[in-house]
Amino acid sequence: MDVGTAKPTRPGDPASRHRWALVDLADASEEFSVARFQAAAREEVARLHADGRPALFVGGTGLYHRAVVDGLDLPGRYPEVLGRLEAELAAGGPTAAVGLHARLVELDPVAAGRMEPLNVRRVLRALEVTEGSGRRFSEFGPGLGQYRSVDTVLVGLRLDRARLDERLGRRLEEQMAEGFLDEVRRLVDLPGGLSRTAAQAIGYKELAEVLGGETTLEEATGEIGRRLRSFARRQESWFRRDPRITWFEADDDDLLGRVLRRWETGAR
Repeated sequence: MDVGTAKPTRPGDPASRHRWALVDLADASEEFSVARFQAAAREEVARLHADGRPALFVGGTGLYHRAVVDGLDLPGRYPEVLGRLEAELAAGGPTAAVGLHARLVELDPVAAGRMEPLNVRRVLRALEVTEGSGRRFSEFGPGLGQYRSVDTVLVGLRLDRARLDERLGRRLEEQMAEGFLDEVRRLVDLPGGLSRTAAQAIGYKELAEVLGGETTLEEATGEIGRRLRSFARRQESWFRRDPRITWFEADDDDLLGRVLRRWETGAR
């Protein structure tokens, strides 16, 4: 999944001159989890620290970021329980999601109160853990609403929303020119296809629908753009809640100098 994720290691990308880790950890057909990422990150950080070098984490999904920075206590996976819950959901009709949330209210009211009843993915995960482990989902870790002191310097970059939207649109155009559609075609044609998670990734879902004749390329790229902008706003909201982050203007001429001075201060 090189083009669609703007992977920095792909040939020709200026970022490829740096050494990157925590990419290419799984095949596109494999199910992947934040716990697996957390374990890989710990191993990589330990290796770097043993060499006397710092680790620099860039970008990523908010939960994966918190899992590494805060060392979240992550629950395990219980595929048999999840399979049973998904079967219930499929057989229960339009009201099944509400019924599953009602069950979560009984088993773990704290977790239920933190999620919308129709956020099926989160409700299923909470029930999977609660029923599979015998421990309430809300009991794992201090919770995402708490921001403890950490020895990591956290930096955020601000960019005017109109400019951000423009850059997102330009990047999508470049990805399409790089062969995004052909990449999706190759992946869906592989024996294992795309995993359930990968098949829902921004761009991959829409372009797979183009290949399946379910929509047009124009409609798909429009939807990809909408999802990208929505995701960027959710990321912004997520990270702005973290009081430990020092924010800088992304187009500041002295951005690198300011960030380095912040890092040097925090690393002492």
